[in-house]
Amino acid sequence: MQASKGASQLALHRLRCLAEMGEEKNTMMSCLLSEFVGTFLLVFTVGCVVTTGSAAWGATCIACVLMVMIYSLSSVSGAHFNPAVSFTMGLTKNLPWNNVAAYVGVQLMAGVLAGMAYGLTTGQVFQLKPGAGYAWWQAGLAECIYTCVLCFVVLNVAASKSHKGKDHFYGLAIGFVIVAGGTAAGHISGGCFNPAVAVGIDFPSFRAGFGWSVAYTVFELVGAVFAAFLFVNMRPNEYATDSENEKPLLGPRLLSEFFGTFVLVLTVGLSVLAKTSAAAFAIAASLMCMIYALGSVSGAHFNPAVTFTILLSGRAKIPLVDAACYVGMQFLGALCAAVTYALMENGRSFPLGPVGQFGYTSAGVAEIVFTFVLCFVVLCVATTKDALPEFYGLAIGSCVTVGGYAAGAISGASLNPAVSFGISLSHAFFGGGSMRSLLPYVVFELIGGVLAAATFYATHHHSEYAKGAYEISEEQKPLIASP
Repeated sequence: MQASKGASQLALHRLRCLAEMGEEKNTMMSCLLSEFVGTFLLVFTVGCVVTTGSAAWGATCIACVLMVMIYSLSSVSGAHFNPAVSFTMGLTKNLPWNNVAAYVGVQLMAGVLAGMAYGLTTGQVFQLKPGAGYAWWQAGLAECIYTCVLCFVVLNVAASKSHKGKDHFYGLAIGFVIVAGGTAAGHISGGCFNPAVAVGIDFPSFRAGFGWSVAYTVFELVGAVFAAFLFVNMRPNEYATDSENEKPLLGPRLLSEFFGTFVLVLTVGLSVLAKTSAAAFAIAASLMCMIYALGSVSGAHFNPAVTFTILLSGRAKIPLVDAACYVGMQFLGALCAAVTYALMENGRSFPLGPVGQFGYTSAGVAEIVFTFVLCFVVLCVATTKDALPEFYGLAIGSCVTVGGYAAGAISGASLNPAVSFGISLSHAFFGGGSMRSLLPYVVFELIGGVLAAATFYATHHHSEYAKGAYEISEEQKPLIASP
């Protein structure tokens, strides 16, 4: 009797093991199907957009299909749709390497099939190669940098302890990296930032020449490695076992301000030199993505006027020493970005100053008003007790869209002393221009910050400055404020 009972228990255990193995197999199949569907739709959209000539807003279209598929399938596979993303997930121990290999294989297969599909649908294909007038290393640098940005944003908004399972802006942030990178660097490299896209473009056009997808993939994987390096160094608490490292240290916060400002100024320079009507939107997208990625690290200021405004607003949001360090790293990031975009553009640059028939009075008013808008919105949506945890990045980024289109034809719509510094320095060094507009622009932008702090005090005096106003929990503290 006991032997029979033991045999029954053993049989039941085996059945359970088989059931678990079957469930695991089904789960993996679901993940791979998810990656196939998302990657196929992404590459198919890229092919249709390019072959039908949707130039100005093509990057936005591609960003939108990526965003909606991320929201649709992230709960199944994580919604990578990109071998570089899967690779950086493996490097940061967010995905087992055997899963990385399976994901990458399916993504590449989906890219090839999608490439054939858009060729049959539109009757056209196009060759993957650097843009006219650009060398291989310039295209490679574009692919490396913006693939790094894409993978870095994915790691921060979808895999970090600060946001994974808590916030829902991840699809918006990841998708709109493509708006920034595609608009800014598309004319240099084509704006793939994804080995599956590169292979999907290269394969159906093999008669015209095949092979650039291999070079692009190398640069994109290097970008993924840099993204993993930055993530580990900006978020050391992800791998810490003690509680002492929960609060971001000054080093990671300064690296955050440097990198965020670098990405912003680089996108400004490349987008303006691309002479696209979507430039302001691309610049806004780059700011939004980096705010969502790094808001919980440094507060994601990326603008000396914003740092100055937060300091003036009081409420112990940022110490004076930290503010000074932030500003220094913002200017350093702008310097590196200015040199980078000038090199990528064969030494081309553009001046800082009033545009067309407008003088410094008109330009000054425009810079003051729209820097005020930007700084005031930062204070209202990201530093108050009722900060918007899901929409603060979108709100702040949209200020740049507003200022860029409203004031771009008047002042150039810098709205940021670091951006003004980068533009002015690049034009002086590479274009032989002067830096005489830099000081007036910085003054205009700081005045806008002062007005924003004063207006914020007047409008939020009772809710933000009253006694006991900040007796709140850690969870209620705004993301933009420096830790």
